[in-house]
Amino acid sequence: MKYQAPKGVKEYLPPSSALFERVREALISPARMANYQLMELAIFEETEVFTRGVGESTDVVSKEMYTFTDRAERSLTLRPEGTAGVMRAVIEHNLDRGQLPVKLFYSGAFFRAERPQAGRYRQFYQVGIEAIGYNDPEIDVEVIAVADSAFKALGLKQYKLNITSLGDS
Repeated sequence: MKYQAPKGVKEYLPPSSALFERVREALISPARMANYQLMELAIFEETEVFTRGVGESTDVVSKEMYTFTDRAERSLTLRPEGTAGVMRAVIEHNLDRGQLPVKLFYSGAFFRAERPQAGRYRQFYQVGIEAIGYNDPEIDVEVIAVADSAFKALGLKQYKLNITSLGDS
């Protein structure tokens, strides 16, 4: 038998793993400087966390999730994105009951059952930030500024931020 990583999984081995680590840190560093705190997310969640949080009719939920039934007959899903798990943890641990906004960052592996192609993997890595519990456009500006700082820390120069608003004025 030939042992190899499953199709659609990218591994980062030395020496390229050092570059992977530098990229991840360049993305995280601006979040830390803006007082966002680390949240380590569960690798899998009850499927309902994603069907309710992301939406049952979205492609992610209807076509791209790795869902399985465990020994207790619970439907569990490997995390396809970060926001739903962050919100579940914030609610479960009452983080939204204290000082607001709750400012969190996360990084790690995420999983989507899509056809592998150039630049798209079944296991991919994501860094994200969430600012929860503060209903002011200033926090949106801060999130955008953190992303802009991260892109600059990577040395990116030819990018364009497109800002839009969904569902509010």
